[in-house]
Amino acid sequence: MLTFDTARKWIDRWDRQQEGYLPGREERFRALIDAVEAGVDRPDPLVIDLGCGPGSLAARLLRRLPWARVVAVDTDPLLLSLGEAGYGHTSGLRFTSLDLRTPGWSAELGLDRPADAAVSTTALHWLPEEHLRAMYKELATVLRPGALFLNGDHLDADEATPTLARLERAVHESEERRAFADARPEDWRQWWDAVLADPALAEAGAARARSAAAVEHHGSESNLLSTHVAALRDAGFEQIGTLWQRGNNRLLCAVRA
Repeated sequence: MLTFDTARKWIDRWDRQQEGYLPGREERFRALIDAVEAGVDRPDPLVIDLGCGPGSLAARLLRRLPWARVVAVDTDPLLLSLGEAGYGHTSGLRFTSLDLRTPGWSAELGLDRPADAAVSTTALHWLPEEHLRAMYKELATVLRPGALFLNGDHLDADEATPTLARLERAVHESEERRAFADARPEDWRQWWDAVLADPALAEAGAARARSAAAVEHHGSESNLLSTHVAALRDAGFEQIGTLWQRGNNRLLCAVRA
């Protein structure tokens, strides 16, 4: 039985290792939630969290907007187990196991009305462009007109602006060096090695091992800003741009037409 204390221990450790890749992670969370609060025009928005992991963004959003409802979607059984044990008591939060690469995923969200916003952080770059495009098109069908899409991730300017791309990466790398001059936190692989060795997570780890969707990652496949902008435009979003940025770490926003 995965306890609340064990889950929160691993979620806190997850947050620390994630901060090792983006020192401005909490600032980006705040900017994203600021945008939801300012942009949805209601105190009780319905929000879809895409690639939610253990629920770090969803929990922060609900602390700011306690009347919101968040449907948090991921395909990893272990991360979902941590989220349900650590944040499952949070009013308005519901975790759902879905693979965004599988057509028809949106019908399994259990929404009772079109959503006011969809959010994601450090997740959608895993999707190959083909799946990213299909996912955005399906996402548009469950968002109301004027709904926001907010994606916080490392998204590189590409060959159209190579000098800017190089400078953005340099700014981020300089920030990392300053933040971790003394010592770096554990990395993604070290966290996974440790959590899978914890007997308390044995059942969730076994479920993860059986899930090809959970373990099938081949690196960052959609990390270009232009890829996301073009896919969003083709899916029926407009007014696409960066709301917040530090180097190549940015918050991309799009409005459902």
